Amino acid sequence: MAIASFFIAHWVLSIFCQTFFLHRYSAHRMFRMSKGWERFFHFLTWFAQGASYLQPRAYAILHRMHHAYSDTPKDPHSPRFFATPFSMMWHTKDIYLGLLGRKVEPESRFENGYPSWKLLDETLNNMFVAVAFMAAYTLYYVQFATSPWQYLLLPIHFLVGPVQGAIVNWGGHKYGYRNFFNKDDSKNTLVFDLVTWGELFQNNHHTFGMAPNFAVRWFEIDPCYQVMKVLQFARIIDMTGAQQTRWEPGDEAAPDGLPAE
Repeated sequence: MAIASFFIAHWVLSIFCQTFFLHRYSAHRMFRMSKGWERFFHFLTWFAQGASYLQPRAYAILHRMHHAYSDTPKDPHSPRFFATPFSMMWHTKDIYLGLLGRKVEPESRFENGYPSWKLLDETLNNMFVAVAFMAAYTLYYVQFATSPWQYLLLPIHFLVGPVQGAIVNWGGHKYGYRNFFNKDDSKNTLVFDLVTWGELFQNNHHTFGMAPNFAVRWFEIDPCYQVMKVLQFARIIDMTGAQQTRWEPGDEAAPDGLPAE
């Protein structure tokens, strides 16, 4: 029970931080929040992702490139050009590290608008800190594991950020249904996306790129957006003026895509 609880908690908190802070805030700026709350969620993301922390600047630029070049040869992660999710994410890793080390110069339109905190993004974002996180995960398993097979979960803890990214970018452009005919291969993989907090509504998101709610049909549920509504009510974030979406067959075409027939 201790291992299952820890694994689920780590997965849920990490994917929430990835979609809420890195994706919807850092890359897209779908909402606003004070500097204090920004620092809180920045720290939470660093702590939650731990050994596989994704720097907001590099993540934001990478994701903006993905939207601009979705499923073309310049897309950092498109299943269209790779045989497996592992080869796709290895390619993504090379681009991410290039952006992280500023060895890859992005187009100017992809820069700016993302949070920056030197303490977390540079000082505490290195191999030594990553190894310390991995050691902490391992020690927890040594203390509480009840079967040798449970240690097979450790690599997911070590690479939770990239693993979640692989699921979203591979599955969300390869499996599922489409509400809209876009120029890319984006699909909605799950109707009730509890596994990735709404990230697998890729077809909806690629159509309404700035909408904080990734669900557009009456039966679709975006868990992260439900949390965001609570944070809005508590005045922690401000989604005022954000693009809202709700679409059913027969409605007019979406602003960035055509309804699927």
